[in-house]
Formats: sequence, structure tokens, C-alpha cells
Amino acid sequence: MATLEQHSLLNQRRILITGGSGGLASQILQLFSQRGCEYLHSVDLRQPSRRLDGITYHQADLTDPNSMHQIFEEVRPNVIIHTASPKFDAPNHIMYKVNVEGTKTLIRIAKRHGTQFFVYTSSASVISDAKTDLKNADETFPVILGDQQPDFYVSTKALAETYVLSQNRRSQDGSSHFLTCAIRPSGIFGVGDLVVLPGILDPYFRGQTKAQIGDNGNLFDFTENTNVAHAHYLAAAALARCQENPPLDDARVDGEAFLITNDEPRYFWDFTRTIWRYAGDTTRPNQVWVITKVWALLLAGLLEWVFWIFKLGEPPLTRTKVRLSCMTRYFCIDKAKNRLGYRPLVSLEEGLRQGVEDCMRRRNAEQSAHVNTKGVKQKEQ
Repeated sequence: MATLEQHSLLNQRRILITGGSGGLASQILQLFSQRGCEYLHSVDLRQPSRRLDGITYHQADLTDPNSMHQIFEEVRPNVIIHTASPKFDAPNHIMYKVNVEGTKTLIRIAKRHGTQFFVYTSSASVISDAKTDLKNADETFPVILGDQQPDFYVSTKALAETYVLSQNRRSQDGSSHFLTCAIRPSGIFGVGDLVVLPGILDPYFRGQTKAQIGDNGNLFDFTENTNVAHAHYLAAAALARCQENPPLDDARVDGEAFLITNDEPRYFWDFTRTIWRYAGDTTRPNQVWVITKVWALLLAGLLEWVFWIFKLGEPPLTRTKVRLSCMTRYFCIDKAKNRLGYRPLVSLEEGLRQGVEDCMRRRNAEQSAHVNTKGVKQKEQ
């Protein structure tokens, strides 16, 4: 839990959170508000589905310098929490424009307007080539860029993180610091999740819980989104503390990246089955059909070829998905523990239970709204 000292460091700061209408940013706004931050602002291209009390919402395009200048003129933020990013399946040019060019624009404007602290939401995937197993990987592992990084979304996150950390500056007299750091969560899930839990639950609703790719011997790290928000809070507080008392290099926060997980690696398919179980699935282990990785890769390759020939888009199973579901990927978070004081607040099991309940509730509400809309149209006809 954050200390009273950390609360006092941030509660009077003017804090601007980009991507504030997204699931993670909403968790960050809520947690910062609960901890006494009085001047919280959100900026996003779209309006939030649910407005939080005490938050000032701004609507603007991160990549439009004029719009962002106007917001900075109004807010004059001391702290930026930069979470804004397109979805991983957005067109490549959009991902690059927002994640790379947008981040550079944001930093230029932040510097011009006297912002002091900048926390960037990166990804643990920046040190993964999507093929090689990661076992207890830490921040000494190199960031994967260029031809070695097969995922364009991850590539843009890596480029943006590298730029953010390169802009870290400590002034000699302490009057004009611009301190930056990056948070690298792995597999974010939780209440408000729009990617991980809905994506895993889709096969459940299609009755496909009885299949497994690989032998389930691969540990994987995930992170509940309250814990990710907590890490951002700790990072912002640590940067504020650095302004007055810069730590020694072995305790440094500014200019550094921090891996964040729930510190509870799980076997990949155990994680997915826990989600299905909370959604009501009763499939037993002896009912599961295990497809070996080799056969799954052959099937995925065939599907990719067929879908490419007939221009059908991306197939439901790809070789990348097979590799990801079979690879080991867990991290050492000692750096975040030692330098930020990070400890997970919400356990994996509790986070999954709450997240699935929220996901099911949202899905049921959407289905009800669709049925009601359809009924109204039929009456009008």
C-alpha cells in the first residue's frame, strides 16, 4: 500500500492521464482519486463510457499538436501518465502514428509547458521475440527491435519506451527536472478489461473449452489492472521524490523501466480454465483434447495459407498464437519491489473472479440492449 509520504507527494500535483477513457486508465484515475489526488485530468479521443467523480475530462487527439497545446495551457500538468494506445489489431500506420509519433509530440509539449514527471505505460513484451522462452526475465534483457520483433504493435511500444527513457533529464540545480520512467505490465486483465478476458471467454461461449494446444507445461505471467494502476502511482510518487533527493544509481527510478506482474506465474491453460470456470464451465481435465504444438503449427500454417489465398483476413488460429500459447513467459519483478516498493494488491484468483463477473455483466447488458433495440425497430416497422 502507498505510504502517507507518497500521498503527500502527489495529492496537490496536477496530473494528466492520456487514454483516460480506456479500461486501464480508468483504474489509474480511480486509484489516484482514492488516494487523495485532487487535480486529476483525463484526455482521450473518445468520451468515457462512465465518468468518474472528481475527474476533469478533455476530448482531443493525442497526435494533434494544436489540440494538445490547448489542453496543456488549461491544465498545466506537473505529472503525465501516458497510457494512450490503439488496440493491438489496429492498422499499422495508426499504431505508429499514435504510439511513436504521438508520444514524441506529447513529450515535446510537456517539456514546453513545464511538466516535471512522465510515466509511460509500456509492455513486458518489448523484451520478447514471441518465440524464445522467457524464464525469470528481468530488466537486463534487451529490448527487441527491428527485424527481431515480429509484432508491429510491440515494436511501436518498444520504440516509444526507448524514446521516453532517452528524454529523462536531471538538472544540476533541481529547478528544471524532466524525469521519466516506464511501467511494463504483462497480460493485463481485470474489471473493465476489453481484451484478455473477453478474448478467452469467446471460445467458452462457442463451446470450445475441450481443446488445448501443447502440454500446458509453460508458465505465464499476468497482471490484474488494479496492480498495474498501483505501479503507476508508485512510479509517479518515486519520480516526485527524486526531484528533491535523487537516489544512488542502484536505487534509481528516473530513466528506468520496471516489469510489473501479479508475481504469480500460472500454467497457461490453467489460467484460461480458471476464467472459464468462473464463467460457469464444468469441463473436467480428462475431457480435454490435447493438440501437440507441432500439429497445431501445421494446422495454423494451412489456415493462414487458405485465408491468404481467398483473402479472408486473419484465420482463427495462427502460428503466432500457437507459439504464444505454448511458450514460457514469466518475469522477475525484484527491481519494482526494491525501487518502487511494489507489491500486488489484488491476487490473481480474486482479480479473475471480479474480472469475469464484470465481463459477463457487460456482455449480458450489451445483449439486452441489442434485443431491446431490435424489438423497437420491429415495432416501428
